[in-house]
Amino acid sequence: MPLLFGTLCIVSLTVGVNRLSLVQLASFSDAAWLTLTASRLPRLAALVLTGVGLAVCGVILQHVVRNRFVEPATTGGLEAAKLGILVALSVSPAGGAAVRMALALAFCFAASLVYVAIIARLRLRNTILIPVIGLMYGSVLGALAEFYAYSRNMLQSMQGWLLGDFSKIVQGNYEIVWLILPTVGAAYLFAHRFTVLGMGSDMATSLGISYRAMVTLGLLLVSTTVAATVVAVGAIPFVGLVVPNIVALRQGDNLARTLPSVALGGASLVLACDILGRLLIYPFEVPIGLTMGGVGGLLFLLLIVRSGR
Repeated sequence: MPLLFGTLCIVSLTVGVNRLSLVQLASFSDAAWLTLTASRLPRLAALVLTGVGLAVCGVILQHVVRNRFVEPATTGGLEAAKLGILVALSVSPAGGAAVRMALALAFCFAASLVYVAIIARLRLRNTILIPVIGLMYGSVLGALAEFYAYSRNMLQSMQGWLLGDFSKIVQGNYEIVWLILPTVGAAYLFAHRFTVLGMGSDMATSLGISYRAMVTLGLLLVSTTVAATVVAVGAIPFVGLVVPNIVALRQGDNLARTLPSVALGGASLVLACDILGRLLIYPFEVPIGLTMGGVGGLLFLLLIVRSGR
């Protein structure tokens, strides 16, 4: 996995309309170094942080809800973050990324609390119904977001900038994704507690863990990651669904042991889908929201078929 990740990083730095080579960099070409520092390195950082963050927040959600089929895209988190950004754009158009981030975080966190409360109240025995309810809940939030955008003549622009896309990432226009780094660090710091959280409230309480406090912390970490990602690059599905399941099949559910693999797997998947999008119709780009939807959906179908067998 580390070798694959390193190879994908090198390929990501070299693929693009303006091709880079070691010869150009070694000759200290001004154009090559400007492309590297202003565009390729920021894009690589955004790709890695986004992949790591979405994969880690996916596995946290799965332990909080105790269901393998949940992630921000199947719990209404992405739709709530979109609604928060739309409210920020209409209330404070000149507020910048900080205002959009704050409202996206607030809306996503509130929506996640409501979803967890709904699941706890229903006490469903069929695990498939939990993500189904999340999809229905997300559809309602998405409809509210689209109605809000339509009523303020923002619908067309919303559909454009909310689709996951790294082509606009340049120096000075992506730094908000660095907020993902401390959230991942906090997730690793509390990895053992999140593992116990996945055993249920009774088990967590008997082991001296405050169940509600840990659920709140987990949802806050997830909401921060989702908000930073949607503000910077848009919505990217399936990362938090596919990667944790693949890692769990091989390494189990102990987050203290599996989180590094989850993070590395998420970054590698996002890098691979971004490179694929840059090469499919070169020199143009396919947004990563489309390539990830195709690749992630296919991987998820394979996981379902495998589990059925």
